[in-house]
This record gives sequence, structure tokens and C-alpha cells, in this order.
Amino acid sequence: MTKRKGEAARFARSAITKGFDYIIAAGGDGTLNEVINGVAAKAGKIQVGLLPLGTGNDFARTLELPSSIDDNIDILLSQRTRAIDLVRIKSDRVRYLINVSAAGFSGLVDEKLTPEVKDSWGPLAYVRSAAAALPEMHTYRANIVIDGTERLSIELYNVIIANGRYVAGGLPVAPKANPRDGLFDVILIRKCSKPEIVFLAAQMLLGKHLSNDAVIWRRAAKVSIRSHPKMRFNADGELIGDEPAVFQIMPRALSFVVGKK
Repeated sequence: MTKRKGEAARFARSAITKGFDYIIAAGGDGTLNEVINGVAAKAGKIQVGLLPLGTGNDFARTLELPSSIDDNIDILLSQRTRAIDLVRIKSDRVRYLINVSAAGFSGLVDEKLTPEVKDSWGPLAYVRSAAAALPEMHTYRANIVIDGTERLSIELYNVIIANGRYVAGGLPVAPKANPRDGLFDVILIRKCSKPEIVFLAAQMLLGKHLSNDAVIWRRAAKVSIRSHPKMRFNADGELIGDEPAVFQIMPRALSFVVGKK
């Protein structure tokens, strides 16, 4: 059992040192992220499984894991694996990402997305939180390089780097993402009016936002980001520091237990 931040990563590293080659994260996306960061250096030599016991369980949704604990235990016992991509992030330090990293306006929305708002607003909680965050919203002048060839200099509200599809307990922020295709999705939200942002948040509930004119969507293997003012990125909900940040795919780096034989 973990009692403080960082313990899951330490426990995972310790287990590998002791010779274990199958690590199971029992918890949510934050716990899984810590375990991934604990095992990333030896990712090619171990298997990772997930018992989704968190409140969001967003990466479990991407993998289409069942909701039943017993069914998940059957999957974990089967040890049938698939090769899953990881994302290496270099910012103030090196970290690894398995689901989604975001910076900018989404960070403000996450602050407003309290358990009380979720309970009161249900599926509309994200839109409600986006509306509450509007008075604090500001743009960032960002310089972004995609795969070393495409260079963008734009004003934007948000940057999303997605290996998985969901955040915030099921919001399909990157509905086309595939954690096994050797690429991550890059979603940039351009500067636009505040009513357009609220409409965009509503589109995100249905995963229909990629066609919105305010959205730039790319698939990439490497992205570097600088902005003014600096954006604070998170990785699977865990803050990782200020940019500049470089995201790079590690294709099929991890053997993840996903289904019965």
C-alpha cells in the first residue's frame, strides 16, 4: 500500500531489483503512472498489469478492460500481453507517460473539476468546470516543432499529448489515439472566443472536437514545446514541471497484460 507520492515508483523499482518480472498496479491512473516510471528503465524485461481501482481509470478504458474486479483478476492471471507504447518526457527532469499529458487551459479546468462538481453535474461536469475556469483563462505564445519538420508559432489555450484516449473519468479528449501504433496524438487548442471554448468543451464530451476549426490535430513521434508564459505540464494527472518540454514515443516498449488467452 502506498502512503505518499512517489512510493509506487519506488516499490516497483524495488520489486525489479529483487528479480520480479511481473508488476501489477492496483489503483487508478496516477498509481499506474508511478509504476510505469518505476519500471521504464527495465520495460523490455517485465510485464505490467492493471487492476483498475481508481476513480478515473482512463487508461483502462482505452484498453477496454472490464469493470468487474473478478474479470480483471482473470485477465491478470492469464498473462496475455500486448506491446504498448510509452512516451518519454524531458522537461525539468525525465519522466514517462502512458496515458495523457496536458498543459494550459485544461489545467485550470482540472482544478475546477472537484468531486462535488462531478457528483452534482454528472456527465456535464467538464463543461461546468470549463465555464468556471473562463475568467482565469489566458493564451500562450507557443513555438512547437513536430517530428523535426513542422514548425508552428501560434497563440493557444491548451496543449494535449495523448497516448490513450480518455481523461477526467471518461472524457474522450483524444478519440483517435492508439497506444500501439508507434505515435501519439497532438491536440492544440487555438486562441478563440470564450463562447467557442465552452462549445468546444461540449464537443469533447462526445469526442467530436477534432474537426473544430479551433483545433489542430496531428500524430507524431516527437514534439518539442516552448511558450510564453511557461505552461505547467502534467503526466497522467501528475505535475511534471514547466516547459520547455520534449515528448518522444517509445514504440511498443512495454508488455502490458490486456486479455485472456
